[in-house]
Amino acid sequence: MKKRILLIGPTGCGKTTLAHALDGTDRPLRRTQDIIYGPKTIDTPGAYVENTWMYSHLIATAQNASHILILVDQSRHLEVYSPGFASSFTKPVVGVITKTDLALENENYGVQVLKRTGITEPFFRISLPVGRGIGELKRYLFG
Repeated sequence: MKKRILLIGPTGCGKTTLAHALDGTDRPLRRTQDIIYGPKTIDTPGAYVENTWMYSHLIATAQNASHILILVDQSRHLEVYSPGFASSFTKPVVGVITKTDLALENENYGVQVLKRTGITEPFFRISLPVGRGIGELKRYLFG
């Protein structure tokens, strides 16, 4: 079975955009309502992490992943992760701060959220519109 990268984050944090960048596809963006398996990724709906009763879906889906990416949107303060959430997974968990070209005053916010979630560095700071950080993340994940 092919191992993919599981993307987790709240609605609007950039999961689908990042999935497309990691997969090398340019499918149209739309709200993700179901789990979408791409060539290299598993894109999950934001509702799965926004509702704690849906965590079991994420944990089950993670069994098909090589890595878990937990995303934090730098452009808005939105706490959705339970403290220690990352310890729910048996696969490596990687912290990704998205939209780093926006709300520069929130630069430390994403780091604090990822640490409370139980993730250790390195954290990847990305901005897909300006091309920041995606190459570094790809090298880390795919070698």
